[in-house]
Amino acid sequence: MSVLEMKLFSSLAKVFPQKVPVNEPAQGWLCALYDETISFQAAYRYTSDNFRTWVKLEVDIPPGIDISIRRVRSVPGSFPVIFKSDKGYISTEDGLFPDLLEPFDVDRVPLFPGAWQSLWISVTATQNAADGIHPVSVSLKSYDGTFSAAVETTIEIIPASLPALHIPHTRWFHIDGLASYYDVEVYSEAHWKIIESFAAFAVKHGMNTLLTPIHTPPLDTEVGGERLTTQLIDVDVKDGIYTFTFDKLERWVSMCKRVGVEYYEMAHLFTQWGAKHAPKIMGTKNGEYRRLFGWETDASGSDYTDYLRQMLPALICKLEELDIKDKTIFHISDEPNIDHMDAYMHARKIVEPLLKGFKIVDALTNYDFYKKGAVSIPIPSVDHITPFLEGNIPELWCYYCCAQSYEVPNHFMMLPSYRNRILGTLLYKFDIAGFLHWGFNFYNCVYSVYPIDPFLTTDADGAFPSGDAFIVYPGPDGEPYASLRLMVAQEAFNDLRALKLLEKLSGRETVLTMIDDDLSEPLTFSQFPQNDEYLLNLRKRINDEIKKKI
Repeated sequence: MSVLEMKLFSSLAKVFPQKVPVNEPAQGWLCALYDETISFQAAYRYTSDNFRTWVKLEVDIPPGIDISIRRVRSVPGSFPVIFKSDKGYISTEDGLFPDLLEPFDVDRVPLFPGAWQSLWISVTATQNAADGIHPVSVSLKSYDGTFSAAVETTIEIIPASLPALHIPHTRWFHIDGLASYYDVEVYSEAHWKIIESFAAFAVKHGMNTLLTPIHTPPLDTEVGGERLTTQLIDVDVKDGIYTFTFDKLERWVSMCKRVGVEYYEMAHLFTQWGAKHAPKIMGTKNGEYRRLFGWETDASGSDYTDYLRQMLPALICKLEELDIKDKTIFHISDEPNIDHMDAYMHARKIVEPLLKGFKIVDALTNYDFYKKGAVSIPIPSVDHITPFLEGNIPELWCYYCCAQSYEVPNHFMMLPSYRNRILGTLLYKFDIAGFLHWGFNFYNCVYSVYPIDPFLTTDADGAFPSGDAFIVYPGPDGEPYASLRLMVAQEAFNDLRALKLLEKLSGRETVLTMIDDDLSEPLTFSQFPQNDEYLLNLRKRINDEIKKKI
């Protein structure tokens, strides 16, 4: 008997050191369209009593397919559950969870005696790849040839390309965390380089919208405190007259265009959780660089209103000049509740005449905000979306964050990956017009009181379920590292794009029938199959139908 075991698993598996998944996917599950990235895992265990050692990895894959191989590393999950949980969680106890995807030397694959480990293998079929079914093999071999292990499967290439994502997909981009983690000055050349690297990484993995800090975003900030200044617009005021310099915003937009960002999401115009104050806005007044507005500023006061009436028209002129006006999204305030209705409506009345023709969207949970006209494009959370769906609201978005912990999609570390990937199919079925999550790379503690090390602290220092606050890690030299959750989320949005492609070929009703076919209950945001097989089989059926139609 070999001292080395090896198994192949889909991207939806989570391999723990002492517990390997039992559901190995059947042949035919590995299938991709041109330029689509799909992933699978090679799990292995060294059963010898010998000391830790290394082996060499070899992957035999067809020509024309790009390949990336990373090691799945476990990270601390100190707070796997904070809010209400359900029986679908992998664990509700703290521990180590497989999440970080770390590049490594394939000639030195580590073997830990007795422990299961996993390699994350991502493949992308280029236009040069031959269509059809091809063999794939993965093997590990000792240096001296005394032992080895190998597994085989097939990959099918379908000669069609996914359409571009048709909706905004944003996970908030926090550039203060990049400056703090890498210890660089905000908007120094080193910072700009890191920002572009992370922005390009976001686009590569399915995001097409970037939070744009025209002022320091008033998000996750302690009342009375402030986040590191990341303001793109330079402000000068004299005798109540404001002048604005947009050099940094121009550079930001140029960077975004270079990496493929499609939509620009302006930082919220009022503070989070109530719209009661102005965001922190820095500027030069009487020759002194200082805070012009902040927690001390009444959101409805004349001073901030006057500022907005001068700033927004100047900003809009610049957006027109940069040719991004039609791709710009505005926010009033994040997550207002019903007690904030009056303040929110007052804030909207200030800026609405200045933002005619722009989409104004906000994350919230109470349907009354839409019924009373406070918001025209609401972004309900996935656990409060039902009344919004029943209201047939045009251009309805959705979001999830830390509180969406019970029976709905999310990407916490302790949730099975199907709870992450099901999102794409749900977005398609309910014709959702945009998706938002608050944490692409939030590397602060709760309320941004101090920065954290995301490799050690995955819960904003005890505030959110582990994994909620970020979906990428800050790797060496300003280069991001992916998480397992990021790759699965990318596959969710690729599912959405594949469903849209099939809709174009066969019609929406055909696709909707396939989604609910053979289910005991129709698919909803809180009712979906609690297994990997549904998603793997659905995507295979979608791909098979696409293949028939092209």
